[in-house]
Amino acid sequence: MPGAPAGAAVPETGTAAPEPILTSAGPLVLPGVPPAPPGRAAAVTPDRVVPPEAPAGASPALPFGRPGRSMSGNPFVFGFTAALGVLTAWWLVQAVVTVSSVLILIIVSLFLAIGLNPAVEFLQRRRVPRSGAITVVFLGVILVFVVVGLAIVPPLTTQSTQFVAELPQYVQELQNNPLIRDLDQRFQILEKLQQYVTSGAFGTQMFGGVLGIGSVVIGAVFNSLTVLVLTLYFLGSLKSLKRMAYRLFPRTRRNRAALLGDQIIDSIGGYVAGNLIISLIAGVTTFIFLSIMEVPYALALSLIVALTDLIPLVGAFIGAGVASLVGFFVSPTVGIVCLIFFTIYQQIENYWIAPAVMKSSVDVPPLATIVGALLGGALLGVLGALLGIPIVAAVLLIVREVVLPRQERS
Repeated sequence: MPGAPAGAAVPETGTAAPEPILTSAGPLVLPGVPPAPPGRAAAVTPDRVVPPEAPAGASPALPFGRPGRSMSGNPFVFGFTAALGVLTAWWLVQAVVTVSSVLILIIVSLFLAIGLNPAVEFLQRRRVPRSGAITVVFLGVILVFVVVGLAIVPPLTTQSTQFVAELPQYVQELQNNPLIRDLDQRFQILEKLQQYVTSGAFGTQMFGGVLGIGSVVIGAVFNSLTVLVLTLYFLGSLKSLKRMAYRLFPRTRRNRAALLGDQIIDSIGGYVAGNLIISLIAGVTTFIFLSIMEVPYALALSLIVALTDLIPLVGAFIGAGVASLVGFFVSPTVGIVCLIFFTIYQQIENYWIAPAVMKSSVDVPPLATIVGALLGGALLGVLGALLGIPIVAAVLLIVREVVLPRQERS
């Protein structure tokens, strides 16, 4: 064709030109096809598609037009967002309260796993595989539970049976007592007690009490099994849990967070191991002393002393009180000797045994120990008192290594 550039494609006569493709951003113009002039309405014909007129404010960067004014400052949006945040916080609090018992079991299991981990690592250093070390430690924990049950349950059962068998004799002794006889003549106490026992209300309440005790026992057994299973799982996956927790920190701070976390875990493990050693010493010493004094149920009483010795501040006094009370049942002399023995032993434990065992595990000032135990006991009872001291140790470590250096730099 004359005047056509060299090499230019010349459409054949009678052949329709290539049509543009319509997209959300507008028509896609093909090479060699001139774009449609703006302002022309879209028209679809069998031979050609004409692009529609672009909306006001449209551009290749904003194919759907310019966005409107932001509603972030709208009072309705602000109020709705605030109300939604309050409802979400309330729902989260209710959810935590609902599952608080399960959370306590999980915390106790994790605490025990961290406390038993030093024993597992001790066996690993003796070339025992971790799975085998966990098995040995876990079997040792189960053995302790079995020994405690065999030592405490039979004496309680025997004493309960003896009390039921000797109950008529106790009633007869009450009737022969001058003071009780005088009160009975004035207020008919024994007659009213007999009427209450023979009535149906006593049987109903007694049956309900038995059911309540049974439910408590079943719940305690179930919780104990749950704690044992969770402790086993936490022991097996403790390393992976630590790695996952450390990955939540930024990469630049991950190494320092891992060092602090390992130190906290070692402190908690040392605290649990040290407490167990101190309680074991207290139990063994008590068993030897009660056996020499011929106090009945020496093994059960020594286990009670060992278990209560785990409770900070007041646990030792509880165990000593129970053992001394049984000693008074033997004779007043034995009871007084028990009081003297436990008083002397507590001084030895507080000033020699505990500092020697805890010197390399938890470095907590005495005031912080008392405050942590009191606050933990007020929040979660005995469990809180047990967890309070290692938590205080962890907080003090973070304050000493993170907060104070940052304050010095600012």
